[in-house]
Amino acid sequence: MRNIIDQCEQWLREQVSNAGASGIVLGLSGGIDSSVLAALGREALGREGVTGVIMPCHSIDEDEEDARLLISALDLNFLRVDLTDTFDSLSKASGLKLNTLTQSNMKARLRMVTLYAVAQTKNLLVCGTSNRSEYETGYFTKYGDSGVDLMPLANFLKREIREAAKILGVPEKIITKAPSAGLFEGQTDENDMGFTYDILDEYLSTGHINNEETRKKIEAMRIKSQHKRKPIPIFKANV
Repeated sequence: MRNIIDQCEQWLREQVSNAGASGIVLGLSGGIDSSVLAALGREALGREGVTGVIMPCHSIDEDEEDARLLISALDLNFLRVDLTDTFDSLSKASGLKLNTLTQSNMKARLRMVTLYAVAQTKNLLVCGTSNRSEYETGYFTKYGDSGVDLMPLANFLKREIREAAKILGVPEKIITKAPSAGLFEGQTDENDMGFTYDILDEYLSTGHINNEETRKKIEAMRIKSQHKRKPIPIFKANV
């Protein structure tokens, strides 16, 4: 894993250099994925090469506390942009009765807009925090947390993210907390998906699974989310 981390850090340096950028920017959620990415960036690019952004939006207080714990542990540059009033104004202006999923996706897309505002102002590349387990099942928001310039972690299974976190000095509290999008108190990724990351990782890495119902559920998620991983279809006339 240390060798893979070193390769990823070299790749990150090359991407930033090739783009003529000054570094990277990413959202800090207080979760393990953004923490690992921040730590990778900190090692690869130094303190001045990484900007983390805390973006609360009707969020759980503990998530920001954990993000600040990481900032302290890694000595990170960061900004805090509270999107709560912006979200409320947009929700009201829409005139629509927004369901929970729509609200969640709106929050992710507001964060994407915020990260690009920071990136363009500071000449940075926006980095996404999605891991392979999330990416292959579509457990991310199209043009939200997938609206990025780089996805350094999209080939890391969740179990590999945990392993990297230990090597990179991510605080133990963040490593052991239940993965969650922080949508509401008690919400977890695994409850949403209906299976654990360990089961998902084993299936993605080996193709084998003991429970046929779970296999069908994972494959259904893959098929349903294909549009998220493909380029936008463009019409081309025959002339």
